[in-house]
Amino acid sequence: MVLLSSSPKWPTLPDYFHDWALVDVETSGLRPGRDRVLSLAVLTLDARGNRSGEFSTLLNPGCDPGPVHIHGLTPARLAGAPTFEDVAPRVGALLRGRVLVAHNAQFDYDFLAHEFAHVRSWVPVSRRLCTLALNRLVGPATPDLKLGTLAAHYGVRQEKAHDAQDDVRVLSGILRGSLGAAEQLGLALPLLECPPRPDYKPYVPKTPCAYRNPGRLVPGGPLVQGMKVAITGETRVSREELVARSVAAGLNMMTSVSGQTGVVVTNDPGAGSAKLNRAAHEGVPLVDEPTYLRLLEDVRPGQAKGTARPVPVPAPAPVSVSVPAPSLPAQRVAVPAARAGGAVLAGRRVLVLGGTHEAAAEARARAVALGASAAVNLSASVSDVVVLPGGETDRRMTRIAVLGLRVHDAGWLHAPVHQDPAAGEPADTVAVLVRGAVLDLPDTDTGTGTGTAWTVAATWRQQTACEVDLVAFAVDGRELVPGDEDFVFYGAPEHPDGTVRLATDGPTEQAVTVDLARLPLEIHRVVIAAAIDGAATFSDVGAVEITATCGVGAAPTARATLDAATTERTMILAELYRRGEGWRLRAVGQGYDHGLADLARGYGVDVAE
Repeated sequence: MVLLSSSPKWPTLPDYFHDWALVDVETSGLRPGRDRVLSLAVLTLDARGNRSGEFSTLLNPGCDPGPVHIHGLTPARLAGAPTFEDVAPRVGALLRGRVLVAHNAQFDYDFLAHEFAHVRSWVPVSRRLCTLALNRLVGPATPDLKLGTLAAHYGVRQEKAHDAQDDVRVLSGILRGSLGAAEQLGLALPLLECPPRPDYKPYVPKTPCAYRNPGRLVPGGPLVQGMKVAITGETRVSREELVARSVAAGLNMMTSVSGQTGVVVTNDPGAGSAKLNRAAHEGVPLVDEPTYLRLLEDVRPGQAKGTARPVPVPAPAPVSVSVPAPSLPAQRVAVPAARAGGAVLAGRRVLVLGGTHEAAAEARARAVALGASAAVNLSASVSDVVVLPGGETDRRMTRIAVLGLRVHDAGWLHAPVHQDPAAGEPADTVAVLVRGAVLDLPDTDTGTGTGTAWTVAATWRQQTACEVDLVAFAVDGRELVPGDEDFVFYGAPEHPDGTVRLATDGPTEQAVTVDLARLPLEIHRVVIAAAIDGAATFSDVGAVEITATCGVGAAPTARATLDAATTERTMILAELYRRGEGWRLRAVGQGYDHGLADLARGYGVDVAE
C-alpha cells in the first residue's frame, strides 16, 4: 500500500486552483431547517493557499441550543450573540464566488442554505468540496477519517474540538494535506455543483399516514383509514380543504396514481387527465366529490402501522466465520463456503485496469475470492494493480509507476505470490463481503434511545460519464413501502421523520444513512439501490464499491465491490434488514434492465407518469 507524504506543500495542478471558503458550524441538532446554527466560522484562502479573510461568531438561534454537553454553548452564552440575519451580509460576502469546503460538507451546506432561507436569500456559492469525501478517495493510512484523526495525519494541531473557529483552522491544514495527497495520486477533486438555490424553506415535515394501506374502495363500501386517495380536476370545496379533511380522517393523500391507489376523486371522469388514464389502466375506482364527502363522514378504522413486528424473512444458510472490524467488536460475517480458508491475498487491496467489462469483473471476483478487496479508484490503500489488455494505456499507469505499486498481469490472480506487507505498510483489515454475504451489525444504542446511524456509501469510477443516483426503499414485511414517503431519492432526500437520508458527497459518491434504532417496527428492511439516468447501463459504469460505516468519519466496518452484467440500468446494492432483535447488512448486487420508475413501482411506490 502507498504511504503518502503529509507534506504541507500546496499542490501545483491547475485543476486544484480555486478560491476557497472553509466553513464549520455548530448546531442545535442534526436536522437542517428544523435545528439552527449556534456558531459559525469562515476562513477564506486564495488559489495558492494564502489566507485572505476570516470571520467567526456565536449566533443567537432563538431556540433551545440542544446538546450543550457536546458544543458547550449554553443559552446564557448565546443570549447576547447576534442573529444570523445580523451577520448574513458579511458571511455572504466571504462565500461569494468561492468553493465552499467543509468536513461532511452536505451537513454544513444544508444548514447554511436554510439559515439564508430564513432571511429570504440563498448560499452564494456554486460548488462545494467535502474533505471527508476527498479523503475517502485518497484512502490515507489512518484508523478513521474523523477531523481529529486527519489533523494528526497531516500534521495539524487540534486545540479545541467542536469549536467552530478552531475546527475551521484545522480544516485549512487538512485541505492542504489532502490536496497534496490527491495530487500524488492524480485524483480529480470531488467538486459538487450546488448553484444558488432560492427554494430552501424552513423545515415543514410531511406527516406520514399512520395506517397501513387496506387496498381499494369497494363499490358501495366505506373508506378505510390508510387508503391511498388521489384528487384530479376542479373541485367545489378547495383542494387544500379536501386534503386537510382527508388527512385528519386518516387517509393517505397522494399526488399520483398507481396500482396501490384506493380511489380517485373526480368531477369529470371523461377529462382524460394523466391520473384518470392511469386509473383506467390500473382499474382504480372513481368517485365524484359529493360521494367522497359523504364517505368522509364515516371513515372506518384501519390497522395502525407498527402495531406488530413483522416476521423476518429468513436469510440463506451460509457458512459463518469471525472477521474483525476496526473500531467495532468482531462480528459474525456469513460468506459462501467457496471463500472459507486459503485467503492468499488477505489484507491486500487490488485495482484492476483495462479488459472488457466481463473480464474486469471476473478479475475482481478472483481477487476477492483470494481474500483481497477490490478497489474502483486509485488510492493510497491500493497495494496491487492487475493490468488486463488495454490497461497499459490507462492514464493512471504513470502515477502507479511513480508510486512504486506492485503491477501484475491477469495470470497473477491464478498463481499469486504471497507477500507480507512491508514494514509500516498497513494491511486492509475491513471485512470484505462477496455478493450475497451478510454481516451482523453491532447494537449501537447508546442508552439514550437514539442509537447511532449506519451509512452505506456507494462509489464508482471517477471517469464515469453517465449520472448514477442512489435511492432507498424502507419496506415492510410484504416487501412494499408503507407510504410514498418511505421512498428516499434525489427529489425527496430525507424521510419525514429523519430516519433515512440521502447524501451526495461528489460526482461519483453518494450515501444512504439509516437510523436503525428509530425505524418503525413495521419497517422490515431498507433496500439501497443505484439507478442510471438515461440510456447508459452498468457496463458504462463498471464496478460499484459499497462501504458500511457506523458514524460520520468512522472506519468502514465492511465493504463489497459489485459488478452488474452489461445491460442493467438499476441495481440493488445492499439491504439492511431485521434479524430477531438485531440488524444485518447484506451485499446484494442484483441488476435489472428496467429503469428507476419500474423498480420503484415494484416496491409499491406511486410514480407519476
